[in-house]
Amino acid sequence: MADHHCLFCCGGHKFRSRAQYYIHSDHFGFVFGTTDLFCKIPQGCSLPTHLAIYTPLGGDQDVSFLPTHNSQPQQQTNAFPYDFTVCISTMFGNFNNILQLVQTIEMYKLLGVQKVDIYKNSCSPDTQRVLDFYHSTGLVDIIPWPITSYINVSGGWRPSEFPGDLHYYGQLAALNDCVYRYMYKTKYVALNDIDEIILPLKHRTWNEMMEDLEQQYGPHTGFEFESHVFPQNINEKSGRFHLQEWKDIPGVNVLEHIYREPNKAGVFNAFKVIVNPRLVQEVTVHGFLNFDYQTIRVQQNFAWMYHIRRPQRHDLHQSDLIRDDHLWSYSEKLVPAVNEVLKKSHLG
Repeated sequence: MADHHCLFCCGGHKFRSRAQYYIHSDHFGFVFGTTDLFCKIPQGCSLPTHLAIYTPLGGDQDVSFLPTHNSQPQQQTNAFPYDFTVCISTMFGNFNNILQLVQTIEMYKLLGVQKVDIYKNSCSPDTQRVLDFYHSTGLVDIIPWPITSYINVSGGWRPSEFPGDLHYYGQLAALNDCVYRYMYKTKYVALNDIDEIILPLKHRTWNEMMEDLEQQYGPHTGFEFESHVFPQNINEKSGRFHLQEWKDIPGVNVLEHIYREPNKAGVFNAFKVIVNPRLVQEVTVHGFLNFDYQTIRVQQNFAWMYHIRRPQRHDLHQSDLIRDDHLWSYSEKLVPAVNEVLKKSHLG
């Protein structure tokens, strides 16, 4: 790996420090992996305002400076602008799953989320209209993610199936960036994909759910919510939510998929997390790589992750699936909210 240095701006003066690097252990066998660079703040530079990275070979004369953040952390949790921020990574492949995107974001709002952070590589023009609307309301932050201009990325997590030099459009770098980006702006972060919703079963909102969990396990805990797959090729038969106003909107209708695969006991079942970001050093797709506190797998009768995707278990018949329409309990508010967003995005 090349020798890197940090160039600090402090009070109008420049200071230099050699960088140490740490490559995250999870890179799934790809050539490149997420890496942290650590630079000691030089003596005489008590509060750097900007930072640039350079190599001795390239020099430090033509470098791009970025502002520093988290240098004066906010310690009072009641002072954070947001209770919940959802980190979504990454949007790519000319993303056009508009209906599920809007349904999922509106579900987040009903659950108590105030900020959604999306790392966007590419999407369709109509998806962009939806993102622009959400950005105008302050709910969604769109982080440009032009990683395909710099590296040959993979569209999956296994190099043998999805060739490339970097795992899944740089998903791990995006997730770690989101944790640090919002570390002192939000009480909790949730690390999700756009086809995933962490759904409380004993409460209506994440605030109520997390208050209950922290009363049981304490605040210095990372919470894991086990994934339950709802195959997107199995539709509910009554047509209750096969709505006329959504027939021309591209994407998956989450309300039509209420049959889930039973999880196998004694094997790894995927999960996603909600956590206080100030406890975190490194995250991976499912959980944490460097975490000094306890993690708890939340009980299945308390909350779990609703994941609409292609079938995962090919040993099952349709009769083996479990009907689970808990998501419908939000439909009275969800349907008009989705319609309103589509209308304001000039799609409905």
